[in-house]
Amino acid sequence: MEKTSTEQLAAIKVYLRQSNRLDCKSIGQIRQEMAATAANMPSPTDVIVERVMIGPLSGEWIIPVNSAPLADEVILYFHGGGFISGTCEFYRDLVTRIAKSSGTKILIIEYRLAPEFTYPAANEDCIDAYLWLLANGYNVVLGGDSVGASLALMTLITIRDAGGELPAGAFLISPHTDLVHLDGESYLSRAEFDPTGSIDGNKRIIDVYLGARTELAPILSPLRLDLQGLPDLLVQVGDHEVLLSDATRLAERAQAADVHVELEIWENMWSVFHFLAYMLPEAQQAIANVGKFVRTRLDRIEQKSS
Repeated sequence: MEKTSTEQLAAIKVYLRQSNRLDCKSIGQIRQEMAATAANMPSPTDVIVERVMIGPLSGEWIIPVNSAPLADEVILYFHGGGFISGTCEFYRDLVTRIAKSSGTKILIIEYRLAPEFTYPAANEDCIDAYLWLLANGYNVVLGGDSVGASLALMTLITIRDAGGELPAGAFLISPHTDLVHLDGESYLSRAEFDPTGSIDGNKRIIDVYLGARTELAPILSPLRLDLQGLPDLLVQVGDHEVLLSDATRLAERAQAADVHVELEIWENMWSVFHFLAYMLPEAQQAIANVGKFVRTRLDRIEQKSS
């Protein structure tokens, strides 16, 4: 696989470190900057983009036009953004690339954000979106990045505990797997390498999501919960991100619980490096791997039903 040069990676990380000082920005500023970035992104090609309402939830369909996706197959994607930001527009490029890679349409939802809506608002919205897809006859793969990956993992556990139908699989990009203890060793060992993440930043997002709530909910630490019975997982993480330990510990505990896990640790990469797929061959390959994982899981369902 082609790799980005050391010099180019160093320049990218300098830029990211300068532009991602979220601890110095208000929530309003973070959202405004995200909206401005989204407005300057090129329109995606070879996909159909359709807005959708699921009850009070707003979302967006991304449908690839060149792969004839099956009508009953879908990826349900939960965006990142630290529980405080994130929109369909900002994630459209990344989600489009995943849709094309997998040949599957994607539904991305805009769950309620903190501090206006605190725990468990985002969790509830993600579960409602998944149940809506099931009620409409879809075969589903869950996916998400950062806290969106956390929400995907928490949705799996909640649905399993309720005795519900689980999806065909889930892919987790740079997941937070323990928002309660924040005790992964990589918070220290990767602190100087990670241009976007930090333990202080993660403390902030969980504090905002919890709001006035003083009791920490166990579901916010899926790493510490029973993982038995979950569907196949693909976990992707950069070896320069503070969440590395969250990903590796999840893979270890899931495998010990007889869950099939594919763990990919990307050399010299940071949290959700996939956003730079327009320039990073590593990001392009990671998205291709996501597409292969999704396609394999959905094809199994089609083969069983045929």
